[in-house]
Amino acid sequence: MTVLEIRDLHVTVETEAGTTPILNGVNLTVRTGETHAIMGPNGSGKSTLAYTIAGHPKYTVTSGTITLDGEDVLAMSVDERARAGLFLAMQYPVEIPGVTVTNFLRTAKTAIDGEAPAIRAWTKDVKAAMKDLRMDPKFAARNVNEGFSGGEKKRHEILQLELLKPAIAVLDETDSGLDVDALKIVSEGVNRAKAATDLGVLLITHYTRILRYITPDFVHVMVAGRIVEEGGPELADRLENEGYDRYTEAVPAGPAASVDA
Repeated sequence: MTVLEIRDLHVTVETEAGTTPILNGVNLTVRTGETHAIMGPNGSGKSTLAYTIAGHPKYTVTSGTITLDGEDVLAMSVDERARAGLFLAMQYPVEIPGVTVTNFLRTAKTAIDGEAPAIRAWTKDVKAAMKDLRMDPKFAARNVNEGFSGGEKKRHEILQLELLKPAIAVLDETDSGLDVDALKIVSEGVNRAKAATDLGVLLITHYTRILRYITPDFVHVMVAGRIVEEGGPELADRLENEGYDRYTEAVPAGPAASVDA
């Protein structure tokens, strides 16, 4: 079992107004085989948490810890975190001109495993995963995310997830911008990855629609950089009916609202 532990995490970011606190004491534990959903209004710090786990240099950890099986994640470089078993599916995947999907995937797999995968078996795995995600095989020869639609970019993120086989995946609003069909296909990919490797999932979302396809074991509500309530799938159902007003009225809005989605 792999365990990601976040303890009393405080994070700031530099803005025009100066140093701005975003996360204000986050505590969270994610184990392989578990699916956690973090929900909350815009500006609550959800994406900041995702990018801090991944090691984005924009965010500064002022106190607290992130560990993976007891190892200090904050002391690791971004690539070391990936090799250790952490994966981030970005809300806005970036384009990488000049690098084909095929080369990108094989290079990433080689970096994580420490050796290049056998060509024949790897090609078969890539083709099978693309077929499952309803991706045109021609995409393998295209540059990473260049000219991809929003849905195609999200499918490519899940293609990486299925092929790279991390221990813990952080999915930052993977459902944003997806139509119903694409949402179902992407969700099925996440479920396949979890079934194949006992993946631990930290799913960040505003809405409950993706939770109809990816069933969470735990739901956490984040407001103003803190987790203010935790529960099971029934908590997501309640949020669908009631919204976040009861939390935002009780917890003063922090400066995160102006800098973080």
